[in-house]
This record gives sequence, C-alpha cells and structure tokens, in this order.
Amino acid sequence: MAAEWSIQQLATVARTTSRTLRHYGDLGLLPPSRIGSNGYRYYDQESLVRLQRILLLRELGLGLPAIAEVLAGQKDTAAALRTHLELLKNEQDRIARQITSVQTTLRKTEAGEQLMADEVFDGFDHARYKDEVIERWGENAWDNSNRWWSSKSDAEKQAFQQTALDIAADYGRANMAGLPVDSDEVQAIVQRHYDWLASTPTNGPVTAQYFNGLGDMYVADPRFAKNYDKHGEGTAEYVRDAMRVYASARL
Repeated sequence: MAAEWSIQQLATVARTTSRTLRHYGDLGLLPPSRIGSNGYRYYDQESLVRLQRILLLRELGLGLPAIAEVLAGQKDTAAALRTHLELLKNEQDRIARQITSVQTTLRKTEAGEQLMADEVFDGFDHARYKDEVIERWGENAWDNSNRWWSSKSDAEKQAFQQTALDIAADYGRANMAGLPVDSDEVQAIVQRHYDWLASTPTNGPVTAQYFNGLGDMYVADPRFAKNYDKHGEGTAEYVRDAMRVYASARL
C-alpha cells in the first residue's frame, strides 16, 4: 500500500496546523488524496510535494490566489520541483545579499560611519511583496505604488530609502535615551515619519486609522519589527506608541 499521512501527521511533519491544511483544502490548493470512512483526510506522496511548493511560495511572499494560479499552471511534478529548486536558488542569492547588507550596516554602525541607502537595502526588493500588497489592499494599491516607485530615478529611490533609514535610527536613539513618546523631540520624528508616508501613493490622506494600523503592523510583523528593533530592543513598540500619540493629537 502506498504511504499516506493523516492530516494531523502531515501538519506535524510540515510544522503547520491541521486548520491551515483544511483551509488550503477548502481553497482547492491541497485536496486530500482520499477521505476515510471516518471522515478523516489523508494525503499521499504527491500531496507532500504540493504542500512543499505551497509553503515555499508563501515564504516568498505570494498570496494564496497567486499560489493557486501557479499550481494550476504547473501539472508535471518533476517540472514543478525544478521550478521549486530555481526559486530556492534565487532566494539563496537574495538572502546572501541581505546578509552582506546587514554586515555592512553593522560594521558602519559600530564604527560610527555614515550609512548609505543602496548598501542598506541591497537584496530587499519591493516587488517581492506584490501579491501580499494586492491581497491586503487590492490591485489598484499595487498598481499605484509600483507606478510611483518605477517613475523615480535611482537617486530619488536612494533618497527616499535613506529618509526611512534616518527616521528609524532617530526613533532608536530616542528610545535608548528614554525620551517619552509624547515629548516634543519624539513627536518631531513622528511628524517626519508622517510626512514621509504622505509622500507615497496611499490612495487618499493618511488617516488616524491607517497610521495606527501601520504602527500595529510594525510590531506584529517580524519583517518590520526587526527593522526598528535593530536600533535597540523594544523600538518597534516605541514607534507604535509614538504614532498613536501623534494620531490621537493631530489626525
């Protein structure tokens, strides 16, 4: 008899949850190979390969609708695995560039040298999150953002990224100095942060709800949290709290 796994067993080996697997099944991404007389879902070897691809594509930032399109267009298992391997190699290269970028940032920070945006953000590609942006905010949000970003020169892109870098570093210094989030000094940083956001295509004014939601995401999403916490432990929470004070007083 061919090997198969129950939903609980598959969730365990894949380090995910049965609820997630059922959700993937309900969306047609991962149908069980059979359903037992007891109503339990079972998965075969082909299911393992398919789940491997789903999890990889999620890690690469694709949303579930985009993953469904990828899986629908790739039927041959060997071809899927070759594509899978190529994606992993590309990701390996991108991560290697990120490691070099962070090493450069660390060295310059410890030496008190000026940070350059093109060095700090090497390996960080905004297009990588296209499907996530569409899933959260819609196709129009991505189109506007991508058109706006693509219209900028390399110098303008670097200046924009450098501004974000400087704001994050100033938040970190304020946090480490113990400045209250409602102090004039900290709120001046938040004003720069707000102005920086307002210069982007946000599909309307930066509202209190949007601003506070972004602050919450800085804490909840590890990708954002680490960008602030590298300037000092707890800086992401500090930024969120400072943004809340600003939104309550001015938005």
